[in-house]
Amino acid sequence: MALATDVSDKLSGLFDKHPCWMIASLAEQLDYSVPSVRRFLARIGYYSSFTHNGRWYTLASIPRFEHQGLWFYKDIGFSRAGSLTDTLVLLVSGSAAGMSAEQLGKTLRCRCHSVLVALVRQGRLQRQKLGRSFVYLAADGETAAAQSRAIQKTDRIQLPAEMAVLVLVEFIRRPDAGFGQLAQAITRRTGVRIDAGQVKALFERHGLKKTA
Repeated sequence: MALATDVSDKLSGLFDKHPCWMIASLAEQLDYSVPSVRRFLARIGYYSSFTHNGRWYTLASIPRFEHQGLWFYKDIGFSRAGSLTDTLVLLVSGSAAGMSAEQLGKTLRCRCHSVLVALVRQGRLQRQKLGRSFVYLAADGETAAAQSRAIQKTDRIQLPAEMAVLVLVEFIRRPDAGFGQLAQAITRRTGVRIDAGQVKALFERHGLKKTA
């Protein structure tokens, strides 16, 4: 018991100095074998990174996970779900309209296209063609159907690129105009009917703030 307490205290001290360690470095610092250090970590509780092929470790008490269950220390990512594959399944399954590889890569700060393809082959995710790329959906049929409907709804209200440019130019000219006023101006100019909802979706997609 005394030995276990001593090792636990040493481990805690090392993680107080640096929140993330590789297992070989911990073994060297503690003067124990790598399998022994893994057992010590298991007793205390730990997370291994979903980035860097899971080579980084942190104690379970250290991460302060955000709403998506992610925590980053510099470029090292940890997930409440654990591995990269489990994290991808969790994020995609919990999304309202699925997620693209680009969206997931930005969120997780790592490339994950090949892992997503493998998850589809394993039946842990589905995917749907959208334009030139794919949107990944939940494996559950009911959830995937709801995500697909949300994609179709979003796609219907999304303005073509040339129309979006005209809206943004009009907004620069008339920054006080509301969504409806901008829509009416473009409709009059082009003869193509667009509505306030489409303009609002455009602003939300680009992170622009505008009072409706």
